[in-house]
Parts: sequence; structure tokens; C-alpha cells
Amino acid sequence: MAGQQSAQPAGDQSAGPAAPPSVDLNADVGESFGRWTLGDDDGLLHLVTSANIACGFHAGDPPTLRRACALAASRGVAIGAQVSYRDLAGFGRRFMDVDARELTDDVLYQLGALEAFARVAGSRIGYLKPHGALYNAVVRHEAQAAAVVQAVVEYDPALAVLGLPGSALLAAAQDAGLRAVPEAFADRAYTAAGTLVPRSRPDAVVTQVEAVVARVLRMVTEHELVADDGSVVAVRPHSICLHGDTPGAVGLARAVRDALTALGIAVRPFAPAPAPA
Repeated sequence: MAGQQSAQPAGDQSAGPAAPPSVDLNADVGESFGRWTLGDDDGLLHLVTSANIACGFHAGDPPTLRRACALAASRGVAIGAQVSYRDLAGFGRRFMDVDARELTDDVLYQLGALEAFARVAGSRIGYLKPHGALYNAVVRHEAQAAAVVQAVVEYDPALAVLGLPGSALLAAAQDAGLRAVPEAFADRAYTAAGTLVPRSRPDAVVTQVEAVVARVLRMVTEHELVADDGSVVAVRPHSICLHGDTPGAVGLARAVRDALTALGIAVRPFAPAPAPA
């Protein structure tokens, strides 16, 4: 069931001394294109610990991707490939019935493109996360989930896969022997099934600072969230996502990080950047 899963928080250990509780903060960056600017990459990359960098299919051009990788690398932020359908016009938010083999190739292409800029910046890709409609599709679309996972297996099985708890994507990643990392969203509303409320609804995005901080603290400390119908959904996220295009994203990220730190919760990447080859 989406939203229900048994993975322990990143700081939990089954043996040995207890590690301090910790969580990762991730954000979508590198989504500008040409003269069109989206989000504040510089501001966010001072606050988050993992960067989901666009790979050119839903957003991002080569100079934008290079700059995002350079900023992330210079600040010790883990780099993740945010792969998408080939949909620049729709910002990757339109479902596409892509053949599985073609989708695997599209994901491989995006991984290779971003890896080049990560290496030039002195870093490497540490994980993959789908974007937009592809992210939502691989919650239940098993063929597309398997296609995305196949690209990771073929490219580098050391990469982690970041996704929604209970999704077909994370199940396929685990079955393939990959590290599957569950995340939760600070700024998105949830359904009772643990899936995201569609962006077509006016209540899909949460922008009030107090509400976002309260949601994150509840998810990290009590391992639950309140769905749109008032029901409570169990979650144990290893990473918390803040969308770069949410209004006031930098302020939200700062407030969330400050609140976590005040509770003694370490904020660190779930997948530290591997050394360059």
C-alpha cells in the first residue's frame, strides 16, 4: 500500500551504539532554460543536502546543468539525476505511454548527460529520482518502473533510487538489488493512499511556512502525516523533498532545516557523493 512501508529512519541502527537521528533534505534544481529562470538554485544549495538536478528532458540546458552541478559539488551537496519523460513543453508533467525499452534508453541518456557535468565539477551522480508525471506513473505503472530501474542497473548499480514509499519503483529497485530510498514531500498534499494530490487541485501545494515545518517535524519524529481527508498515513522518510518551484522555496528550506537542527536532528545526505572516477 502506498504510504505504508517498514524502512527505518536514516539514523536508526539495528546493532551497535545508537546513531543520532538524521534526515536528508532534497530539492529540484537546474530547471531553468535559456533566458527563462525557474527557482533559486544558489539559495537552495546553501540549505539542502541533496540536489535533484534536471537532465534536459523536462527542463535545464547544458549551461544550467553545469552550473547546478558545480554549485552542488562546491557545497558538498549530493547530486541526483532527476530524469523525466521527453517533455520540455509540458515540464515533464504529462504522462507519456512510452515503450519500456525506449524509456530505459531515455533514462540512460539523461544519466550520461548529467554525469558529464558532475565529473567536470569534481563529483559524481549518487542517485536517481524521477520527475513529475514519470514520478507519479512509476508509483503503480510496473512496466515503466521496471524500465527506469533497468537503466540504473545497466548504468551503475551503486546508484540509489529515490521515490515514494510503497511504489512500484522502489519495489523494483529492491528486487534488482539497488538501494531504495523512501522520501516524503514537505510542500505537497497527500491522499489517504499515501500518494500525492494531483497538481490540478488548488490544495495540491502547501506554501505556508508554519504548516510545512509542522508537517516535516511530524513526518520525521512521529513517522506520520495527515492526508487530505484527515486520515493519518504512516511514513518513515529517509529524505524530505522541497520543490524548487514552490513559492518561497528558499525560505521554506531554511525554516525546515532550522527546525530540524533545533530538535537535534542531523541534516545530511542519504547518498554522499562518490569520489570521481
